[in-house]
Amino acid sequence: MKIPWTLFAAEFLGTAILVGVGVSFVILDFGTGSPVVGLVPDPGLRRALTGLLFGSTGALIAYSEIGKESGAHINPVVTLAFWLRGTVAKTQALGYMLFQCLGAVVGAIPLLLWGRTGGSIAYGATVPGRGYPVWAALAGEIVTTFALVFLLFFFIGHRRLRRFTPLLFPALYALMVFAEAPVSGTSTNPARTLGPAVVSGQWTAWWVYWLGPTLGALIGVAVHNLRWFEWLEIEVAKVYHFEVDRHGVFDGRDPDGD
Repeated sequence: MKIPWTLFAAEFLGTAILVGVGVSFVILDFGTGSPVVGLVPDPGLRRALTGLLFGSTGALIAYSEIGKESGAHINPVVTLAFWLRGTVAKTQALGYMLFQCLGAVVGAIPLLLWGRTGGSIAYGATVPGRGYPVWAALAGEIVTTFALVFLLFFFIGHRRLRRFTPLLFPALYALMVFAEAPVSGTSTNPARTLGPAVVSGQWTAWWVYWLGPTLGALIGVAVHNLRWFEWLEIEVAKVYHFEVDRHGVFDGRDPDGD
């Protein structure tokens, strides 16, 4: 089988941008010494703003040529969900996950340029919130990732909503980060957590940010498989540019039969 390097490269680049730009908003809004902290003193409002900007980063990636090329999963559990729905082959899914993680690590390196401001919050690393037990952070990641996957598939599967799918992310992350970030940091993305963890050395409860999003995605797919949602059509493993498939790998077929 020919290895789809252009797809993997797009996921690498897209995830690197998501981490480099999206997590920079986290540092800008919460890092010690940032002017935003003084301009917007209310932490809840800053959380909502951070989620809005992070989700907007993901939306722009989906609209871009990167999204046209690979579908803009930029999250291993989103790829997992598409694979479980049978819209991407297993070999491509594994490649996506690997390059998403690599892209996240590379994308996190520029976060070091934030210096003391970035270091004050471990360069945007996600850890359980102060005063919250690990199980609460795990539950938070399960619930928020479930919301991400369920709504993503609902939009993609609904013919009238499909074209608006990327617009889901700014509003969804604004709400989720506002409400849940104090508990777990609202990662919903193992790659997003991995990058800052590597550059900061902050690995506290790192497993939460792999297990929680994975379970959330599995539950999201399981709910969509119920008969009440049979009318939703998940035809391709893309967030936007549904009419474009230059590589023939978004139909669930695996040339190797895996």
